[in-house]
Amino acid sequence: MESFLNFFEVMPTWQKLAWVLLCLSFNWALEGIFPLVKFNYKKWKHAGVNLIFLGTSLVINLVFGLLTVGVFAWIGSHELGLLYLFDLPIWVELLIAILVLDLVGQYFIHFLLHKFKWMWKFHMIHHSDTKVDATTGTRHHPGDYILREVFALFAISLVGAPLAFYVVYRVATIFFTYLTHANIVIPQGLDKLLSLVFITPNMHKFHHHFERPWTDSNFGNIFSFWDRIFGTLVHDDPHRVVYGLDVLDDQLDEDVAYQFKIPFDKDIKTDY
Repeated sequence: MESFLNFFEVMPTWQKLAWVLLCLSFNWALEGIFPLVKFNYKKWKHAGVNLIFLGTSLVINLVFGLLTVGVFAWIGSHELGLLYLFDLPIWVELLIAILVLDLVGQYFIHFLLHKFKWMWKFHMIHHSDTKVDATTGTRHHPGDYILREVFALFAISLVGAPLAFYVVYRVATIFFTYLTHANIVIPQGLDKLLSLVFITPNMHKFHHHFERPWTDSNFGNIFSFWDRIFGTLVHDDPHRVVYGLDVLDDQLDEDVAYQFKIPFDKDIKTDY
């Protein structure tokens, strides 16, 4: 177990980036073979738009990477966080860390992004995509991504996770992000079975429905039981989902300049 964690603790940046590209390209290719929905769109153009947002996220990630190192050093020197209160087997501590990070750094901030108007307007860009596929997982306005990173730092401080735990968690979130957004068909029975524990492709599609209440459901990233516990779970036939947002012009979902300006456009009305 220690050698496993040591690998992640010293994992170089190029390997983390390679993992992002591997997960993205694998799911992007897979959905071309087993599509859930047959979109009439230019797949490469659509990917190019969403990869612009990936570029801004990578820049922000570099900045927060430096902040994260400082947070880990501060936590270690002061022995702060839940894990310092107990002496548990390392695999149990890793599991606890992933659970807390997923709850606070994914589910909770995602829930808030839907509940506060100023947060929602940043998050609308992710939901404005009318052709949800693997690349949609990269589609986050810089304001949205910064909020997520801030809550990730808070979650790290809360749990007192060492660097290796956090890297394992981020590697897992990358895998689930691209898998759950991928436009791939999953047998309903298998998807329902897996969704007892994990967020699945079919399950996450309801979160991208164009109107509420489905839009305000399935907030989780790795584990589905947060949605079950807090009553935000929806599971139905994914073919009933219509992508996009009812308050935006679907024709502008690939207009990058328009998308970046959405949070600051007072003419765009929301119900939040």
